[in-house]
Amino acid sequence: MSASNERILVTIEDGVADVRLNRPDKMNALDQAMFDALIETGEQLARLPELRAVVLSGEGRAFCAGLDMGRMAGMLSEDAGASQPDSIGAGRLGQRTHGLSNRPQYACMVWRELPVPVFAAVHGVAFGGGLQVALGADVRYVAPDARLSVMELKWGLVPDMAGMVLTRGLVRPDVLRELIYSARVLSGSEACALGLGTYLADDPRAAALAAAREVALKNPDAIRAAKRLMAVAEGGDHAAILRAESDEQDRLVGSPNQREAVLANLEKRAPRFTPAS
Repeated sequence: MSASNERILVTIEDGVADVRLNRPDKMNALDQAMFDALIETGEQLARLPELRAVVLSGEGRAFCAGLDMGRMAGMLSEDAGASQPDSIGAGRLGQRTHGLSNRPQYACMVWRELPVPVFAAVHGVAFGGGLQVALGADVRYVAPDARLSVMELKWGLVPDMAGMVLTRGLVRPDVLRELIYSARVLSGSEACALGLGTYLADDPRAAALAAAREVALKNPDAIRAAKRLMAVAEGGDHAAILRAESDEQDRLVGSPNQREAVLANLEKRAPRFTPAS
């Protein structure tokens, strides 16, 4: 599959998509082409019935350094809103372009909304918008010496790429407030301790790929059901969550892939699943 302007590289093997931000000379900073590629890639992946898991990482020295400095400098222009359709100015960010999200928000939310688990591998830096892209993943493997920051206030801005949604349940509100107000840089170790990262890994990409490949061995219908169920669990009330548990299980019990999972375990062999229905 292709991605816009070669900003993202994708290979798919055994149901696992290896997605790599590919602007290493700029530490994978977010320019318009990168925003376009993130959205296009996520939308293409969402349409693949054989997809079972995704790994999101960055080529070169970093995961993502955040907003491209050229876009940041463009905010100094009096006509910034007209020259940068996704930037601050003229109320353009208020326009909902992808469901509940505007376009920059969807560059992060598209990963959370994919029907399969997404594992991010963070090395080097994940600053500002780059951190919010990583937060779109279900699970984040982070190098101990990586540097992460909710950096927007340094530039006179606030987090606005879905970070305020994606940090809910991960970071205590008082801790998040301090991280936003200070815009300080965290080590990978501190980021995991505070909840921005999930696991420390000396080689985050290898760890994320191993986790994704393990998931890909499971019933693909159950993988997608689990992702849907978690979405309800994170935002629904008790009644909605209990109903979702029952509905998802009703769809799975006795289905061909669920029966194959049982048989494979009983016969002590590798399962032979069909693409998700």
